[in-house]
Amino acid sequence: MLTLVLVVIAAALIFEFINGFHDTANSIAASVATKVLSPGQAVVMAAVMNMIGALTGTAVAATIATGIVNTAVVDATSQLMLCALLGAIAWNLVTWWFGLPSSSSHALIGGLCGAALSASHMDWNALLWAERAASWTQSKGLVWKVLVPMVTSPLAGFLLGFTLMVVLWALIFGMERSGGWLRRIARPRWINAGFGKLQIMSAAYMGYAHGHNDAQKTMGVIALTLIGAQASGALDDLPGWLAFMHPEQSSGATVADWIIVTCALVMAAGTASGGWRIIKTLGHKMVKLHPLDGFAVDTSSATVLMAAAHFGMPVSTTHTVSTAIMGVGFAKNPRRLKLGTIERIVWAWILTIPASATVAWLFYRGLMLVGWV
Repeated sequence: MLTLVLVVIAAALIFEFINGFHDTANSIAASVATKVLSPGQAVVMAAVMNMIGALTGTAVAATIATGIVNTAVVDATSQLMLCALLGAIAWNLVTWWFGLPSSSSHALIGGLCGAALSASHMDWNALLWAERAASWTQSKGLVWKVLVPMVTSPLAGFLLGFTLMVVLWALIFGMERSGGWLRRIARPRWINAGFGKLQIMSAAYMGYAHGHNDAQKTMGVIALTLIGAQASGALDDLPGWLAFMHPEQSSGATVADWIIVTCALVMAAGTASGGWRIIKTLGHKMVKLHPLDGFAVDTSSATVLMAAAHFGMPVSTTHTVSTAIMGVGFAKNPRRLKLGTIERIVWAWILTIPASATVAWLFYRGLMLVGWV
């Protein structure tokens, strides 16, 4: 049993690595597309900021560990967690291969749902649907932490991107009308140069927000795995060199320091490996971006991610960035949006949770057939 627990932790870290290179595009596509940073510079900065973000906060990890699978109905066994991760990894690799910016977050949530339903023989009570508390930070369940944010975070990304773009244009227009030195600064040459510098800061903010939200999801998976292993007795006789794995510090509300540090480092390594297929889709195929646009995209999407992480919502970085780009593009000229690319992205959003859930469900059924569960 201990070997299986270690296999699950290894699979979780593989997912975290894939999440890093799969979602690298989200935090650096705008800065690469506007040529503010070279791909190499953008990847290094994103990796560093991802790691710093991952080290700050565990509210999203607590949601994954305690707010999706109803452990009163189905045990969070190592087999269940392994199948959930395999479902998420499989879908991530498929969408990465085809250059679709799908959500690693929703792939993981779908994997957890599919594996839990398979383990419970399709008892829908195996999923924690809605447990409304006095505040968003205390509420649990798929409704409050997944389904509501799944709709509101892309909408917020679009509206914030659109609004910020309009505000920036209004400021520039005011500078042009004021005359004098303000009018000279408002020339396109100086606007591009100034916002090029600001976009480096906003890209760093985006990298931090990405790590702060996304890395916590794998932390939650590992914490949930250890809690389930402890309940089954798999950790009763841990050797001395693995004593740190005892989940005394990983009770759902808190996550052990070693889990936080490990996930932060692995995500940073994954980010450093890049994700150029998706960068091409996000940075070039949806709408042409300039430094002013890139600043608006990074700032608006990172702000949405930070707000979601505060409330423990494992929202999709991909969805938020994509809709922020759409909002900026819509503000520039609605007719310049490339609807074919947007349609492919939307279909990837719609399919992610059911597709990863189905793969996880099939993996668990396969383990049942060979007698491993």
